[in-house]
Amino acid sequence: MNKDWANLTKYASENKSLKATNKSVVFMGDSITEFWKVNDAVFFTENPYINRGISGQTTSQILLRFRQDVINLKAETVVILAGINDIAENTGPITIDQIMKNIIAMVELAMVNKIKVILCSVLPANNFYWNPKLKPADKVIELNLRLKNFAKTNKISYVDYYNAMVDNEKGLLKKYGEDGVHPNLEGYKVMAALLLKNL
Repeated sequence: MNKDWANLTKYASENKSLKATNKSVVFMGDSITEFWKVNDAVFFTENPYINRGISGQTTSQILLRFRQDVINLKAETVVILAGINDIAENTGPITIDQIMKNIIAMVELAMVNKIKVILCSVLPANNFYWNPKLKPADKVIELNLRLKNFAKTNKISYVDYYNAMVDNEKGLLKKYGEDGVHPNLEGYKVMAALLLKNL
């Protein structure tokens, strides 16, 4: 049995050695966030950006480590990009309502600690190579609609990656990511351009 379900130890030593600054931006999410630093390292080394993505994680896991990986770092801003692994049922079936509750809990934690929130749409996906029986396209659309409406109602910045990266089959454009889920460098460049308008 995994005793560190949310992988709380992954960034524990890095967090301890990090100099706390209220000018930093923490990127919180799953593999799409984690691999951003791998595919476009310069984006993180040239800016006060801290990457706290963990591959495979669902919103339930990300919420559990939100305090140590965002709040305790005294971040000025948090960029939240999460939900695709919930739709992929990585930690079991979950409803869109439950995904939203997890994300809203993160937003509330950030706001009560005076951390600016940037909420991001989930990227398009119409299949999962690791769970091919699922048909995620319409759930992705529904989640994004809920995220957008929540952001608008609460006057939170919302970054729409979806519409910039979707193909005519509700999937990720091949030029932005070959496996249908994860962006390549060109995909991350599109995301960076959209995100920087809010940073």
